[in-house]
Amino acid sequence: MDKVKNYINDIIEEMRFKVSWPSFAELQKSSVLVLVGSMLFAIVVGAMDFVYDTALGWFYSQF
Repeated sequence: MDKVKNYINDIIEEMRFKVSWPSFAELQKSSVLVLVGSMLFAIVVGAMDFVYDTALGWFYSQF
């Protein structure tokens, strides 16, 4: 049980003193960047889906 307690205490110590946490402004910038990147990715995937759906619909309607 002492090993588990020491492990948890080491985790807490590392999180408090050794991890460099971003400032609020850095966090906001990163969040906006992730949001914009995710939206761009969703738009690209949606456009590819639309093109493939249209092309395959046209192709299958020929038969």
